[in-house]
This record gives sequence, structure tokens and C-alpha cells, in this order.
Amino acid sequence: MALPSGIDPRLPVLVGVGQHLDREGGPEPVELMARAAEAAGADAGDSTLLGAAEVIAVAPVMSWRYYDPARLVAARWGAAPTERWYPAMGGNTPQQLVNKAALAIAEGRCDVAVVCGGESYRTRQALRRKNRRPRWTTQEPTELPTWGDTQSLDLGHPAELAHGILMPTQCYPLFESALRHEAGRSAEDHQRFLGELWAGFSAVAATNPYAWDQLPHSAEEIATVDETNRYIGSPYTKRMVSNPDVDMASALIMCSAAEANRRGIPRERWVFIWSGTDGADPFLSERSSMISSPAMRVAGGAALDLAGVGIEELAHLDVYSCFPSAVQLACKELDIPLDRQLSVGGGLCFAGGPWNNPVGHAIATMVDVLRSDPQSIGLVTANGGIIQKHAFGVYSGRPPRSGGFRYAHPQSEIDAAEPGRSVIESYEGPATVESFTVMHERDGVASRAHASVLTPEGHRAWATTSDTDAMATLLVEDLIGATTIVGPDSALQI
Repeated sequence: MALPSGIDPRLPVLVGVGQHLDREGGPEPVELMARAAEAAGADAGDSTLLGAAEVIAVAPVMSWRYYDPARLVAARWGAAPTERWYPAMGGNTPQQLVNKAALAIAEGRCDVAVVCGGESYRTRQALRRKNRRPRWTTQEPTELPTWGDTQSLDLGHPAELAHGILMPTQCYPLFESALRHEAGRSAEDHQRFLGELWAGFSAVAATNPYAWDQLPHSAEEIATVDETNRYIGSPYTKRMVSNPDVDMASALIMCSAAEANRRGIPRERWVFIWSGTDGADPFLSERSSMISSPAMRVAGGAALDLAGVGIEELAHLDVYSCFPSAVQLACKELDIPLDRQLSVGGGLCFAGGPWNNPVGHAIATMVDVLRSDPQSIGLVTANGGIIQKHAFGVYSGRPPRSGGFRYAHPQSEIDAAEPGRSVIESYEGPATVESFTVMHERDGVASRAHASVLTPEGHRAWATTSDTDAMATLLVEDLIGATTIVGPDSALQI
């Protein structure tokens, strides 16, 4: 059968998607991925696609140490891919892998690719509580992928690590406090705003059969601090942070339009990848500002420009939603109104946050949405690290306006967009408060506050305090812009 007029034979198309949730526990991550891939094959109506995959790409796994999981996944269905990809950690990786596979297809380097990811973190944590180790597949360090560095993981700037500022729950609230200050909201008003923003994601998850938490949570439930919804790092409550305690997997089958046509995959199953971009912001300590992201602005804007579409033309969005600040920054940089539906799946707090693979599920859900609305266009955004590594993809049920898939990695433009800041690892003296958060223990007690501060010369430094009165003040007052003193050992004095 001839391809329809105007469709490039090398156009990359998504033809099969699969998602798998396991609430009983037990299977290891590669087994969950294999199940999702089998579902994707069935979704495409051609299970032989899996065996024909020349590229198998796997999002990084946190719940078990694999060196080349694509080899194990391929063995589940007897594939012999010529390329096996396994990148370094980051929530940006599913979209990054789709971009990379789409480019390989468009350039004629492969015809069929599978992008998958999965976590058995809920099972792993349950076993840890019993001091048991799972009997899952092990690999030797010599079993390496054909592309990807499994050892490379940038934990953060040395100045952050020196002050114990490492976890996302410690860092994303800093962006949030700065955004609250920019908006001019009181602590109470901003908490209500966050509850309303996140309730929109919960409402979407409630209708998503592949969401981990399908209970609709009201804005008040999300924002109110109580025994079941404690503070993590102010202003974030437990229901505002990504939920990685899940066992779930996704798989995407991609192929060239010519291959999809040759195999007789029904045209209504095709979803075209119009454009893709990748880019990175500096480390947290080196950023110009806590209320901007040059990579989101430049790389996200480039994805739209390459596709030839404006934000107002996007009918469907899935904005990466590990924490509310990530959503607000993406929407700010791409001029997306916050009052529209921002997710097709329900976000990382409710649909599920399986570490590096939430976007794998977002893309799978976006494909289903676009099949039901094939003339429309969708955008998926992906974020890794501390609002640092980014990837974007534009999708539609109809061929791209440009005639082919278009990709860019505009890193030089990103680097030139905003000057970074120099960092002082150990500072003592006068400073201006730039942002702050108060961390809480599991019993709800405030334990430690940390703040980013700017020296009189404009350098960034870090300061901390565990003083009860100081933490109580930071929970209710906006001290951003206030003059402070950083004492010995980087002690924040309020």
C-alpha cells in the first residue's frame, strides 16, 4: 500500500503505547517494562514489532542496579537490537530518548525503536523495611549499553553539597518561595494558590485508569497541613511532592511511516512526532535567578518554533510536575496560562512519579489523547535534576507542517541567555536573602531552615539555621530582599 500523499517515508511515528501498574508487588523493573512493551505491541496490533526493534532505549532505573537493562528487556521477547541505550539519571530522559530515536528514524539509521522505563520502588522499599533484598536479575559491570553513561550523575554544586542541600525536596521549595515573593502573595494566600493548582492535576488523575492515585483531592486537602499531610519543605505539603512509591512501567513503540505502512498498522493508530529539543540550565548555585529557566524558555520555545506552532494552538499539555515550582516556571517561560489543564495524565504526585520515567507515562497518555483528537497538537515537557536538564516534544495525529521531524539542542543560546552567578562555598558577612525554606521531620516538627543569599558583590552563598524562633518566622513571613548577617559556619541570623 502506498503512503498517503505528503507523508515522508522517514517520518517517525508512535504506533504502540503500553502502561502497566502492579499494586500487588514482586516483579522486578525489567519484568514490568516487558509487560508494558507487550501491551504496546498489542496496542499497535503487531506484536512482531518488538522482535524487530533495532533500538531499545530504557529510562534510568532507581529501584535496582542494572548496567544494560535494554539487553534484559530485549531477551524477554527475543529481540536482538543493534543499539541499546541507557542514559544518566534524569526525569528528562524519556523525552530525550524519544527525541534521539526519532532522529535516528528520520535519518534512516533505524526503522523500529522501543523506549521504555519502569520502577519497582514500592516493592523494593517494602523489602527494605523487612531487611530483605529482592532476588532480581543481576548484571556484571562489564555488561554495558551501546550508548549512555550509567555512572554519570551530577548530584549538585559542591557549595550545595557542603551545606547538605542535595535532595529535590530541599531545593524546589527555594524556587517556590521566590515565585511567591514575585507574585506578592502572603503565606496563606500562596498556600491556597498551590492547593488550587494541584487540585487540577488530581482531577485529571482521577479519570486516568493508569494513575496510581485516582482519588480526587480537593485544594483544601492538598494545602492544609495535618497529621496525614505534613510539611516536607515549606511551603510544600506531602500531597504537593512527587510520589515515587510506585510499581509501574511504560513502553513506546516508534517506527518510520514507511515501516508502519508496510506492516499495515492502521493510520488512526499513528501519532507523529513533530519536533524535539533538549537543553540544560546551570546548577542551582550558579543560576542567575530562582524565578527563571533559560533552558525552558529557549529549548521549549525552539520546540514550538521547529513545529511551527504557537502556545495558543496546543490543545493538550503535559507539563512536568514533580513540584509546583517546576510547573509555574515552565508556564511562565512558555507563556502558558496556569488556569488551563496542564496535564493529560495527572502529574507526578497523583498519576505517579516513578523516578526518571513519569514522562514515559505522560507520552503514552498523550498518544491516546491525540488518537481521540487527531487534528489537535500536544506538548510534553520533561525535567531532570533541580530544574536543570530539560526535554520537549510536540506531537499530533496529523503529519508535521514542516514535512519532517525537526530536532535542536540550542545549548549555546541557552548559555548566552542569562549570565550565571559565582558561588562562595563558605561565606560570613552581610547578605540579602534571595530565597528560603524550612525542612520538617516525619513527625511534623521543623528541623532546619536553609536560604540562598546574595553577597553585596552579587555572589551567591548558602546559610542555615535550626533556631526555633527563626524557623517560625520564616514559615509565615516573606524575608526575601531583607538584609541579614551570615555568621560563622554559614549560620543564618534573623
